[in-house]
Amino acid sequence: MTPEPRKTLRTEYIAKLIITSVFLGAFALFIGWMVNGPGLDVFRLSWLDLALLSLATYRMGHLISYDKVMEPLRALFTETVPDPTGAGDSVEPKGTGFQNAIGQLLCCPICSGTWAAAGLVYFLYAFPDPARVFITILAAVGAADTIEEIDRDSLRVEQSVFSRRD
Repeated sequence: MTPEPRKTLRTEYIAKLIITSVFLGAFALFIGWMVNGPGLDVFRLSWLDLALLSLATYRMGHLISYDKVMEPLRALFTETVPDPTGAGDSVEPKGTGFQNAIGQLLCCPICSGTWAAAGLVYFLYAFPDPARVFITILAAVGAADTIEEIDRDSLRVEQSVFSRRD
């Protein structure tokens, strides 16, 4: 027996409100710690920090949402299915209510990347030295992933241009 659609949607909305509250609560705790501890004046990001965080966030978002190594952690909330376009596999939320809401968060690299960015920034300010090492590693992989994607796209363009000449 499937749950009533309206009740399922309401449960999903409640789950999203809770998820948002947790995110904002963590942010409030971080700001409270900064104000009562080191002070907000130490919150200074250089352009290099921002670039590294951007690439690291991109990589973490994709790692959480797509990479097979994270599939066991996503399995409770998502399923990997063949993409209808034939382009590979897609990750889709499963279940209803809380399970589906968390699945939606995990399937979206921008959504999961938002959480990853927050975690990386908190980590950077709480434990600067180990965080910089971790962020640099993720950023290097994110940059390599971006370059590989650009290379793959240019190869596709070349192949389609050559195939039209024949």
